[in-house]
Amino acid sequence: MRLFHDAKYQFISLRRKAYVVSAAVLVIGIGAMIVNTFTIGGWQRYGVDFDGGVLVQVSFAEAIDDNDLRTALGGASAPPITRFGGDNEFVIRAPLEEDRDIDQVAGELDVQLSASFGASAFEIVRQESVGPKIGLELQQRAALAILFSLALTLIYIAIRFEIRFGVAAVIATAHDMLIVLGLLAVFRVEIALPTVAAILTILGYSLNDTIVVFDRIRENLNAKGGRREDPYRLVNRSINETLPRTVLTSGTTLAVLCSLLVLGGAVIRDFTMVLILGVLIGTYSSIFIASPALLEIQKRFGTGDARSKKQRGRAAAAM
Repeated sequence: MRLFHDAKYQFISLRRKAYVVSAAVLVIGIGAMIVNTFTIGGWQRYGVDFDGGVLVQVSFAEAIDDNDLRTALGGASAPPITRFGGDNEFVIRAPLEEDRDIDQVAGELDVQLSASFGASAFEIVRQESVGPKIGLELQQRAALAILFSLALTLIYIAIRFEIRFGVAAVIATAHDMLIVLGLLAVFRVEIALPTVAAILTILGYSLNDTIVVFDRIRENLNAKGGRREDPYRLVNRSINETLPRTVLTSGTTLAVLCSLLVLGGAVIRDFTMVLILGVLIGTYSSIFIASPALLEIQKRFGTGDARSKKQRGRAAAAM
């Protein structure tokens, strides 16, 4: 952490470049969502949890190649297949089409596997099914959970700090969520319940990092002469003062997540990838989005404290 001791990086001066980067990624993400809508029937690639269908975990007596399994289930038209654990276990995610029910989908998979490998060559270890109506309800509840978390964030920070801090934190958190959803659409990562859990975890991580910076800003504001200091300089100094903590926390978290990505296997790969994206984006937004947003809000609407209108006008003019 000696590298960041007494750091004086000019983060605030780079805010407009950061806005351009964020806007570009958002445009790419929105474009990917539009393309996905016309190519795969939805703006994201939903898993069985949300689209409805059948998830079957198959264990073979001997190790087989996943290409042979894919050929047995229809080749290019085969449902998504993921290796689960060892070389002889797979998870098959079969979509639920309008002209077939859940039992028919599971039965067809069983017949296809028996025809290619023999009935005694494999065992169905687990089978899960979700109807389309339940999947739609889960989509709605997941969206409500995310919106509810943003509302609670605004309320908490408005009470803990000031309303301008709360609005800035919500802007940064919404930025993180939209960026992550856009990248998920670009890479067509399957959206399942664990993915939603990862997104909610990201929101919490990003909020925690933002609050650390905001707390230092508030401390510097309340220090002697803090209210008279140039707001841009004060916010930039606060970011630099919390930089060692930010780098250390993000670095150790990423080290653990990268280990999980390499050693955790296919079961938690998508979950881990989403978390890695979230940590990187959350750290970026707490520096380049949340803090500049706070300055913009203060510039346009004042500080929200009990100072006179004349004093607020002078503070805004100084910015």
